[in-house]
Amino acid sequence: MNPGTQVIRRVDLRGQTLTKSAYQRLLPRADMDIDAALIAIAPILEQVKNGDADTLIALGEKFDGVAPEQIRVPREKLSDALDHLDPDIRSALEEAIRRIKKGHADQARHTTKTSVVNGGVVEQRWIPVDRVGLYVPGGKAVYPSSVIMNVVPAQIAQVGSIAVASPPQREFGGYPHPTILAACELLGVDEVYAVGGAQAVAMFAYGVQGVCERADMVTGPGNIYVAAAKRALRGLIGIDSEAGPTEIAILADHTAIASEVAADLISQAEHDTIAAAILVTPSETLIAEVEQELSHRVASTKHRERIEVALAGVQSALVLVDSIDQGLDVVNAYAAEHLELIFEGAAQRSAEIRNAGAVFVGRFSPVSLGDYSAGSNHVLPTGGCACHSSGLSVQSFLKGVTFIEYNQSAFVDIAKNVITLANAEDLPAHGEAIAARLDSLNGR
Repeated sequence: MNPGTQVIRRVDLRGQTLTKSAYQRLLPRADMDIDAALIAIAPILEQVKNGDADTLIALGEKFDGVAPEQIRVPREKLSDALDHLDPDIRSALEEAIRRIKKGHADQARHTTKTSVVNGGVVEQRWIPVDRVGLYVPGGKAVYPSSVIMNVVPAQIAQVGSIAVASPPQREFGGYPHPTILAACELLGVDEVYAVGGAQAVAMFAYGVQGVCERADMVTGPGNIYVAAAKRALRGLIGIDSEAGPTEIAILADHTAIASEVAADLISQAEHDTIAAAILVTPSETLIAEVEQELSHRVASTKHRERIEVALAGVQSALVLVDSIDQGLDVVNAYAAEHLELIFEGAAQRSAEIRNAGAVFVGRFSPVSLGDYSAGSNHVLPTGGCACHSSGLSVQSFLKGVTFIEYNQSAFVDIAKNVITLANAEDLPAHGEAIAARLDSLNGR
């Protein structure tokens, strides 16, 4: 960082009571030209739709710089990857799996049966989707944690068929990174494909003859082209969300420790040059100290170049507010993927958070904990979608299906009402479907 260079912009909201949309305009996300990405991926989707294994191999060579020997990873590659995994990494992954399984187990849904009237029952059953395709990115980093976050809730939901796709890697003979393969092996997933980007989403959406059966749903984070493919193919497949660049918002007061706050901002800026890092605080002292911490910490961190760009972008800011009350309004309007609360009384006031992908309460609950081993899921809504959407969970892989059963008495009792409403909506055939049964009962 050059002396005198502004690390991150400041935004002063003191004395202002703004609407939700006004706060959002002052704290925008980085520009993502999803429309351009949709145009760029259209030929890829068409190629995969009409293609075969050679199509996927050629796309791997074009976009990942390597032609995989075969698209489906051989079973022995998975077991070999686990056999050669660093013991410390294996132990850490196993503990993460244990915690995430425990954290997701209580999300399982249960059948409910409601007696609406004597003889009339409405039952809600939660049925898993038949088959899911789980995407694990492999660009700027290696994400075995994303394998766990996608696979565990799908398994708890009892999805019958689970497949994973991750980009081929030049350094590993055209197969996904060995740590990703090892994570799949630990979880008992043996259907793994060396396919990345939009073509992976298309492979799952359309199916590829002799390679991969089509899936009902695709989940998992990825770059803008993965997000664009999800948007383009939504409807043909179910999706979790169009995951955008990662983001962190921290609501803190004077009790927060600047070095810790700065480290947390950097931890998410590390992902991408368009990642967002926001601090909201009523403390001018904290802002000044965090600026200083950022200056020297960024200079010494491994991914300095991308972090500098992310922090200097319009999507990142140090935001000064009048109070924690105003700060709560700001972060609820912003609807961050990750929200940290580091202020006096944070646990009690966390009940006032309405919009966030995941909320991390207190200084010992940093986002990095949730990225790996908190027991929560790190596949979360971005770009303000936390206003209306949830993170990945067991529920994501379940469909609520209603079963209705009325006996004769309950049917006859309500028949006249149904006929009345059908005629009121000018849909007489609906009423006739009821009347036909009444006629049969009356011997007509």
